[in-house]
Amino acid sequence: MSLYHHVAGREDILDGMVDAVFGEIDLPPRDTDWKSALRHRADSARAVLRRHPWAVGLMDSRSQPGPATLRHHDAVIGTLRAGGFSVPMAAHAVSLIDSYLCGFVLQELSLPFRGAAELDEVAGAIVRDMPADTYPHLTELATEHVLKPGYDYADEFTFGLTLILDALHSDEAASA
Repeated sequence: MSLYHHVAGREDILDGMVDAVFGEIDLPPRDTDWKSALRHRADSARAVLRRHPWAVGLMDSRSQPGPATLRHHDAVIGTLRAGGFSVPMAAHAVSLIDSYLCGFVLQELSLPFRGAAELDEVAGAIVRDMPADTYPHLTELATEHVLKPGYDYADEFTFGLTLILDALHSDEAASA
């Protein structure tokens, strides 16, 4: 109970916890192009959210953001603005990237495996127990892609992020 001598209540504690998580996420580097900077930030955010899975659902729910949260959002928007994005396009880009990032992390945390060895075990068992002639496309995907040596589900994040970043264009690039 002595904690409540320092904070007003539960909401202040949650605000502080979320702000601490934002403080762990690398800000986009200033010495590179916007795409590289946002890729770095997304990779950092994914790593942080994997360490703090409870935070994914809380991050955007806070009405009293702390200084680390505000600094983080300002830096991301600033990176896009410096890259030639208008205010509306920067808003679209942040929403798209963060929706993908949080959605991927939620999916990743829900998977019934951690790492390649467990993936091989889980996917292998599914394929063995599944009639290949009933689910030919699923069988093909598993055997020709997922169960191949070197497959890493984490690469799916990189693929999706690259697709999104390549699809985004600053207003300057769009008018050129």
